[in-house]
Amino acid sequence: MRFAIIAPPVPTQQWKKELEQLAPEIKLVIGTDTDHAEDVVCAMVWKQKRGALTKFKNLKLIFSMGAGVDHILEDDTIPKQIPICRVVDPQMAFSMSNYILMAVLNHHRSFYDFQKAKQKKHWAQFDFQERQLKIGVLGTGFLGMNAATKLHHLGFSVLGYSNSPKDTPFPSFTGDQLNDFLGQINVLICLVPYTPKTEGFLNYGLFQKLAEPTYLINVSRGSVQVEKDIIKALDEGILCGAFLDVFEQEPLPKNSPLWTHPSVQITPHIASLTYPRESVLQVLDCFKRVEEGLPLLHQVDRKKMY
Repeated sequence: MRFAIIAPPVPTQQWKKELEQLAPEIKLVIGTDTDHAEDVVCAMVWKQKRGALTKFKNLKLIFSMGAGVDHILEDDTIPKQIPICRVVDPQMAFSMSNYILMAVLNHHRSFYDFQKAKQKKHWAQFDFQERQLKIGVLGTGFLGMNAATKLHHLGFSVLGYSNSPKDTPFPSFTGDQLNDFLGQINVLICLVPYTPKTEGFLNYGLFQKLAEPTYLINVSRGSVQVEKDIIKALDEGILCGAFLDVFEQEPLPKNSPLWTHPSVQITPHIASLTYPRESVLQVLDCFKRVEEGLPLLHQVDRKKMY
């Protein structure tokens, strides 16, 4: 019995180290180049190439090494009967919500305006006030709910929107109430999963439904946003700023106008950190459940794509 890791070099080495410590009896295959493909029963993957798993004929479990699973579901060579699970980690929620808090608070307290004043050696003590924020969290799943709840407990006005009704300590919208949701906010935090329905969701048409200039924070997937529409909305004042961690193409091309736009902050897809040890423990638990015929935790619904 062997497990395979198919991922970029850094997470591969981190997960390999943890697996060797936690389950030294399990032999590992790194990448797809192996003479033991028939022994591989579990594959841990992140942004694998299409068809990368075809040689593993005895797979019993596929595990996404991050919260997203679109890289797996887009691979039509993977047999439909193989269960797919994903990481759901409180530590991941901790890092994601702290990132969102940082982005919100920097906007709330005009941090970037003070930075510009510093560059001019201008003492801007009375130039900027706290912004009155009405924060909308688009996608109140595991990560979104964690961030929204923290913002609510900090005293911010928070609204949530999700596909299905949620029990929340703040007002929550669902279904055909999207326009009502968008009409009441001036900060839009996007945490929706990538699916065919959410592709290009953050577009000019959606931005036009915002009732007042809005600060955009996107930590979901680059495919969810239309970058030329973000720039257009910024230039027209529909958006008053953007804090982006994900992009249509990654790494972000050097010729992208997002790099130099004065109202855009950029980080390189690091909002939510995956903690290898906790994640490997989840892999081992999931595989044990597969072997024992028990229900799997955090199994992906192929129809919903999350």
